[in-house]
Amino acid sequence: MVTIKDIASELGVAASTVSKGLNGGSDISEQLRTAILEKAVEMGYESKRSKKTETRTLAVFIENMEYEKPDQFGYNIVLGFRQAAFKGSWDIDLVPITPEFQKDHPLPLYMVEKHYSAACMLGMALEDPWMGQMDTVQYPTVLLDNFIPVNPMVGSVGTDSSEAMEMAVSHLIELGHEKIAFLDGSAHSYISDQRMKGYLASMKKHHLPIDPNLAIYAYFVEDAAHHHVPGMLDLGATAIICGNDLLAIGAAKCCRSLGFRVPEDVSIIGYDDIPLAAKFDPPLTTIHQDLIGLGRACFYTLHAMLDDVNLNRSMLRPKLVVRRSTAPAVPRLVTKRVESHDSVLYVNPALYTQVAD
Repeated sequence: MVTIKDIASELGVAASTVSKGLNGGSDISEQLRTAILEKAVEMGYESKRSKKTETRTLAVFIENMEYEKPDQFGYNIVLGFRQAAFKGSWDIDLVPITPEFQKDHPLPLYMVEKHYSAACMLGMALEDPWMGQMDTVQYPTVLLDNFIPVNPMVGSVGTDSSEAMEMAVSHLIELGHEKIAFLDGSAHSYISDQRMKGYLASMKKHHLPIDPNLAIYAYFVEDAAHHHVPGMLDLGATAIICGNDLLAIGAAKCCRSLGFRVPEDVSIIGYDDIPLAAKFDPPLTTIHQDLIGLGRACFYTLHAMLDDVNLNRSMLRPKLVVRRSTAPAVPRLVTKRVESHDSVLYVNPALYTQVAD
């Protein structure tokens, strides 16, 4: 076990100086403090404070996710994590982060500096600086809707996208739909790719024609729908599955603005089942994610990893909630051929070839 004296010996400084560096002492230089933290991480040091069960703290890092109000996507995820942690008397630090924060605070150094025992990452993008450090992270870390295959210290939690897309496509097929579009979330996102893969696989399974211009990457925000839904309607889509409920609401509003009724002319399916989905007019058919369950699963995964049980991927089951935004299909003709550079064929040709061909 690495001690403060071991670190001091490696750096050629006093043990008291190392202690100050590890505990935020103000009477040493920033340069020396950084050197101490870097050496501590390199040697695999764990502070006594982080080992004591009664004082161990877990960090929940949050980016690109609103979580402070009950109607926001991240609220119940954080609530579920806190509920599970409370039973074990763990302290939780919620830490909002940005890419700039990550550049200024390398993850291993920040974990040592704050004496965190483990970390949960919510809302991270693949291109984030900290995601590039996941291959070598030495602390138990769990990612929501992301996956790192090479490091046993990093686990993944999410909802089964393949099962979710199969539920959505099957429901629409039962209503007679064949021209089914998919409006996905952000490109170069693990969860977006998983949902796109699930959509393509389900369409292929049911022998439905796959038009890559009806399989579009957008953003997980309402306004993004207005840029892509008109082209989907021009191509004759009678139903649109969306990557989240906000996109579905945007799609429904766009359809209305173009003179199409929902669901009489176009059926819409969302994803997540946020509170707003049931309140929208018409109430959204959507894929329900157990958000509190996701938060609890993130904690349970971390807890297992702290007990030296390294979990790979934990998938929760989705549930299709049928409301009034889906109805029997009314076939329509293609009015204009549209090609989009946001389609899966341009954004992720490898995934399209792998699944659709």
